[in-house]
Amino acid sequence: MAVTDPIADYLTRIRNAQQARHRVVSIPNSKLKRGITEILYKQGYIHKYAFLGEGKEAVISIAIKYDSETKEPVIRKLGRLSKPGLRMFVSHSELPRIINGLGIAIISTSHGLMTDKEARQQNLGGECLCFVY
Repeated sequence: MAVTDPIADYLTRIRNAQQARHRVVSIPNSKLKRGITEILYKQGYIHKYAFLGEGKEAVISIAIKYDSETKEPVIRKLGRLSKPGLRMFVSHSELPRIINGLGIAIISTSHGLMTDKEARQQNLGGECLCFVY
């Protein structure tokens, strides 16, 4: 099945797995999704991940992180900023602050994917893909 917005599909699969209290979610693999997954891991939003398979059968297996006391997912909200019908490009001075710096926005720059904080430090703008907090 062809997906018109693979990033929105990625975020929706994680959101649905959290609502169903699943421990692991499998997502079709792509270079962009790999980059987003690595950022989420480095920022502490997911427990761990693995890239499984080769070619068209490749998937990303993500272990969702839950709070040990309340059993609530660590990711409270995640959403898409730039959409296929309306791209959102910003300069380094216009980068969004998610919950006043407590969340992250994932930015696609000329130097690859990075968080809004990293892009601000390097004075880079780009396309705002999604936000997580």
